Amino acid sequence: MEFEFTVKLSVPLIDPDELIERLGAAGCTDAAVGVGQPGRVALSFTREAKSAKQAIIGALEEARAAIPEARLLEITPDLVGLSDVADLVSVTRQNMRKLMLKYPDSFPVAVHEGTSSLWHLFPVLKWLQERAHYAVSQALLEVSHIAMQINLARDSRQIEPSVHRDVLELVT
Repeated sequence: MEFEFTVKLSVPLIDPDELIERLGAAGCTDAAVGVGQPGRVALSFTREAKSAKQAIIGALEEARAAIPEARLLEITPDLVGLSDVADLVSVTRQNMRKLMLKYPDSFPVAVHEGTSSLWHLFPVLKWLQERAHYAVSQALLEVSHIAMQINLARDSRQIEPSVHRDVLELVT
């Protein structure tokens, strides 16, 4: 199956040509490399693999081999607004908003609410597939699930052990 995802990294200041050469030598030949902001790189992959997990973990391993000092910032697609979801499932933003408002008890909870609310993509896609009977690409479903898991694992490293222990019971 073919999987599309982006790996965003914080990297030391490296000449872009050297960076691209190192990535290619490490196996990241299926990635488009974006180096717009100094110290940041985005690797947009279209990768053939048996699973999204295999594709993304393989890409992370290759990126780490090419740039050992790189730090993972984010795997996408993960955090999205309603417009992003609408684009991915080929409906209007208004349609997504109607679904969210019509099913407040079952529509996934936003991870950030405000002028621009954000959701993890995976629970929204899963909800659209199961509750609203939308046709959702299996590859997108898998990629969004693994991206969310990796991003949550990355973020969990920032939690102090004592706080984690005390709060875990309250949030489950």
